[in-house]
Amino acid sequence: MKQEEFIPIIILLIISVSFSIILLTISTLTSNNLPSAEKISIYECGFDPLKTPRLPFSIKFFLIGILFLIFDLEISYIFPWSTTINEIKSISFITMILFLIILTLGFIYEWLKKGLDWE
Repeated sequence: MKQEEFIPIIILLIISVSFSIILLTISTLTSNNLPSAEKISIYECGFDPLKTPRLPFSIKFFLIGILFLIFDLEISYIFPWSTTINEIKSISFITMILFLIILTLGFIYEWLKKGLDWE
C-alpha cells in the first residue's frame, strides 16, 4: 500500500480531533458549574429512594425503559442488514421487512395506547 492512500484518513482524523477539542473547550468555558440540589440528589428507578419502600410507584418508568431497549436493539439488527443489502438473498430481505413491519405495528400500538406519554 502506498502512503498517499492514508492521507485522506489522516486529514479526517486531524479535523475530527481538532473539532472535538474545540467543542470540548467551548462547552467547558461556557458551562454553569454550579449544580442545583435536584441534580445532586439520588435518583433511581423513577422514584425517591429515601422514602419508605412500601409506597406505590408508577410502572410507567419501567415501561418506557423497556420500550427504549426494544427499539434500540432494532438498530443492532438493521445496521448489518443495511450494509449487506446488495449481497443478501430475497428471503433475507423479506424476513427483515417482516421484522420491521412487526416492530412498526408494535410502535403504533404503544402510541395509540398512550404508552409513550410521560405523566
